[in-house]
Amino acid sequence: MRLLVTGGAGFIGSHFIRHILTSYPTYTIINLDKLTYAGNLETLADIQSHSQYEFVRGDICDAAVVNRLASQVDVIVNFAAETHVDRSIVKPGDFIHINVQGTYVLLEAAKKYHHRRYVQISTDEVYGSLTQGVLLEDAPLRPSNPYAASKASGDLLTLAYFTTFGLPVLVTRSTNNFGPNQYPEKLIPLCITNALEGKSLPIYGDGLHVRDWLYVLDNCRAIDLVLHTGEAGAIYNICGGNERTNIAIARLILRELRQPETLIRHVNDRAGHDRRYAVNGDRVARLGYRAAFRFEESLRETVSWYVEHTDWWRRIKSGAFQHYYQQQYQDR
Repeated sequence: MRLLVTGGAGFIGSHFIRHILTSYPTYTIINLDKLTYAGNLETLADIQSHSQYEFVRGDICDAAVVNRLASQVDVIVNFAAETHVDRSIVKPGDFIHINVQGTYVLLEAAKKYHHRRYVQISTDEVYGSLTQGVLLEDAPLRPSNPYAASKASGDLLTLAYFTTFGLPVLVTRSTNNFGPNQYPEKLIPLCITNALEGKSLPIYGDGLHVRDWLYVLDNCRAIDLVLHTGEAGAIYNICGGNERTNIAIARLILRELRQPETLIRHVNDRAGHDRRYAVNGDRVARLGYRAAFRFEESLRETVSWYVEHTDWWRRIKSGAFQHYYQQQYQDR
């Protein structure tokens, strides 16, 4: 199988690429990534010379680039997205452009070249907040912020290409991912790195917002199953079964690092902040998916990874790595 993985220099995409190359030695992967602030080729340094792997810097909204690469593959797996809710509140247009227009360009290419599969990587945030219970894949979409709304729009467009054109699409909606290499604006790496720097851990509002945490490698395993055995036109929720409040996460991290809880600092709540997300993962379980990683152990290993890779996240926080990429790829 020949795959075009978009956004493969990002957090989940980079783990997925490594998972696929390890699990399927005959597969080839083209990684298309714009290398925005959240893209980091250091996460794939160990495979950059792999004979089955190629990196191309480019924008999924650039139809010429997308079509050139799409003509060489059988499958597109779309991780490319603007994903940080806070940024979407400040610059919603960026999210509409990438998450909707970019999805359209990819779908058109998949249709043009009669791809075997198109996998849209999405989020449980499209369902919006709920106070109790869990949501199935056919639940109404109630996005509360521009990020979630742009992802919901991309999902609907993807599913429309199945209904209208018969394109064999699949959509995965995972809960909050965590693990090594995650950009340190997200809750878990932000708390870890701030604690290591002796800085405060900013927690929105009362800190009782609930998320279900999923280790990134489990998500990659689930996406792998959906790609190979999922039903075309279907949506698959992927959950971790590890609901925790934000403040509980911060306390766990501080305990692991032997830092005082006085580092926790409550800040004004975010606009449109959903109280709780929770989805039902029975559909992907019927494909054979079972989580392989325990939450507590995975969080401990994630904390250890950031402790052992201070140079990696310090460069990111300083912005030094982005300057490096601009110099390396400005003429490509």
